[in-house]
Amino acid sequence: MSRKVDYVKDINDSKETWRLAVPIMDVWSVVNNKSIEHLEMIVMDSLGDRIQVFIRHDHLLKWKEVIKENMTCIINNGSVYNNDFQWKVCDHSKKFVFLGVTTMKAIELQNIPPKGYFFKDFGEILQGKCKTDRLEDIIGAVSEINYIQSNTPGKKVVVSVVLKDLKDNCINCNLWEIYGSKFLAYYNDPKNNGAIVILLTHAMVKDGQVSNAWSGSKLLINEDIPEIQDFMSKYSSKAPNPEKAYECSCGQKVEQPIPRYKIEIYVSNGESKYRFVFWDSECAAILGMTAEFMHNSMVENGEDDPMVYPNELEMLLNKKMAFRVKVQPTFSQASVWKFCDDEAFVKEIENDYIVEDV
Repeated sequence: MSRKVDYVKDINDSKETWRLAVPIMDVWSVVNNKSIEHLEMIVMDSLGDRIQVFIRHDHLLKWKEVIKENMTCIINNGSVYNNDFQWKVCDHSKKFVFLGVTTMKAIELQNIPPKGYFFKDFGEILQGKCKTDRLEDIIGAVSEINYIQSNTPGKKVVVSVVLKDLKDNCINCNLWEIYGSKFLAYYNDPKNNGAIVILLTHAMVKDGQVSNAWSGSKLLINEDIPEIQDFMSKYSSKAPNPEKAYECSCGQKVEQPIPRYKIEIYVSNGESKYRFVFWDSECAAILGMTAEFMHNSMVENGEDDPMVYPNELEMLLNKKMAFRVKVQPTFSQASVWKFCDDEAFVKEIENDYIVEDV
């Protein structure tokens, strides 16, 4: 008589003779600070319940080439422990650990839910409604690029972008090393244009922003999968049509969009530097022209590429000013509230902050 399979929700530490009929939803390699590698994966049963699985280093050779993402299988025998992973991918209180007597057989299973993602709501991220040890799936459209750090001696690649969801919530997303490099390769490819939708799995959430995990995250950019295509379709339908009025998220009907400035500049004081964000009124005061006037001038001169920066913006460089700012450490930036470029006033401020050696 064939032994019946167990459900994930029933898994506990009372025995080691569990029998699971599951697809492998995700699998990834983890290398610790001692360069010891192990495998982790997520499996899900026919009820949609998931559990995180651990394969120790001493069993790695047996399973590394056998286990494939999206395969369906029967798994027999394994130890069960409390889910004490530093970073958890599901809510199950236990983890399933492969033993020397664990067996796994690839088999076609019926009534298994299709692979899906468990996207974290941006509103909950912004409100801090996140578990500090939980990795989340996120999806959003790139609305702007905050910062790009290239791969230079002593520094790692990092790209910081702002992601927007379908409710117009925005969060910062930091992509490190290979993830940042993958984004830049896509972004800099002239064949790619239009909206950029990012799907990031196993994202770490902290202080209202997200970043890739060092192990296990997957970055999908505008790929032909249902989740991304559905998001792109809904996001495109929300984009303003310049031929007709549209409704702002605040409820106001807008007949014609008005270009506004938002310019980020690194400001230095001695050897220290920090990113300052200049908003519309401050930029217009310095440049002596509105963003709309500058945009129209560029179009009249035959330049309609939004990624081309007008020469006039260089007027913002190499100026000595006194600023009043609001520091936003979460975003590693300061928002400019007021400024003054009067030389006498700037000199007075400088003198006030001179620290004399005693």
